[in-house]
Amino acid sequence: MISPARKRSRWPAIAAATAAVMVLVAVALPRTARAASRKVPTAVTRQGRFLVTVTAHGALVARKSVNLAAPRVPGLTITWLAPPGSRVKPGDPIVRFDASSTRADFKAKLAAQEQAAATVRQTEAQAKITAQTDQLTEAEDHAAVQTAKLTVIKDSILGQIQGDEAKIALQTAREQLKVQEAKTHLDATSNAAKIAGAKRLLAQAAFLTDLDRTYLSHMVLRTPSAGIVTLMMNRSGGWMNEQPFQVGDSVWPGAVIAQIPDLHSMAMEGQLKELDRGRVAVGQPVRIHVDALPEHAIPGRLIALSQLTEVDFSGGWPPKRNFHAWGEPIAFNPALRPGMNGSLDIVVKEIPNAVSIPAQALFTLNTQPVVYVQSGSGFQPHVVKVLARNPGSIAVSGIPAGVSVALVNPNHHAAHSSGGR
Repeated sequence: MISPARKRSRWPAIAAATAAVMVLVAVALPRTARAASRKVPTAVTRQGRFLVTVTAHGALVARKSVNLAAPRVPGLTITWLAPPGSRVKPGDPIVRFDASSTRADFKAKLAAQEQAAATVRQTEAQAKITAQTDQLTEAEDHAAVQTAKLTVIKDSILGQIQGDEAKIALQTAREQLKVQEAKTHLDATSNAAKIAGAKRLLAQAAFLTDLDRTYLSHMVLRTPSAGIVTLMMNRSGGWMNEQPFQVGDSVWPGAVIAQIPDLHSMAMEGQLKELDRGRVAVGQPVRIHVDALPEHAIPGRLIALSQLTEVDFSGGWPPKRNFHAWGEPIAFNPALRPGMNGSLDIVVKEIPNAVSIPAQALFTLNTQPVVYVQSGSGFQPHVVKVLARNPGSIAVSGIPAGVSVALVNPNHHAAHSSGGR
């Protein structure tokens, strides 16, 4: 049995231990509360110009571009292509085709043309000789007729018999002259036909030669304007096997192989929701965001809106209907390229000197919009009035600028934190 004296000696130790525990609890509780408050993510409210925007997601396009198409030449094969994305200036080669077979055909046809030209010259020379011979013979026959006439006159004086013989000789001379005149005409007609035929062959050979010369002049496609090289898709193997044109591809006449977009005509083409169409108008300021340049918001203006909607089947059923909007940068930006994904923020309203908060900082308490403002080691709900909304930020009134607000509900966060412990 413990004596009363020993019991009295243990009371001071117990009292001291109890006091130490109470001090530890008193110190630990505020620290735990402060630690919990520090775990709540916060943001600082800002005051300034608040732009109410409508967002249209899309990609950059060039409103002006030059298409380089394969010429009307059969059997084309690509032997060289300018690297895609390379910058070019007017006159630079973009595509080269295999010209070996066309060059061989050109040499053969050029030889055929020279042979046809030689045939024309030979035919014309022979026709000239024949014409001269016919003219000489015809002149001799004319002289024979005249001589026979004189003989008739002379022999008529000398006697009846001699006169009749002279008349027969005159008639023979005249018949011979007619035969020669017919031969001269026939030779002239035949030679003209031969010359015409030879010239037709020469013209045909010259046409084929000029055609191959034209083909050879089109074996290199050059850009008429400056820009960057964009290779188009080769769909000759079907849409499942399409890929950009490359060296070794056979191309058909008229196929668009490359495109040279004008970098000064870049614009963001975005899909605008049907409900937002009535809020926007051409000429409104825009902010262009490019995924590849996340640190830049490029100022611009809205330059065009589509008149009709386009059905979008990518979002499930029923399909959505979207308009198209085009925003153009105010200043030229050499970093922009066609096909870059991004978005277009169209400024539909401006609120000057507004307090803005992140969208996730707004909550509902007793059906009223509230913001949890940090106060000491905790957060106090403040009822606010929503002035305008953007996808990522909200303009409000009812709280000052420069205060820290919770990005998650601190009550739920504290309960979750205590439950986790």
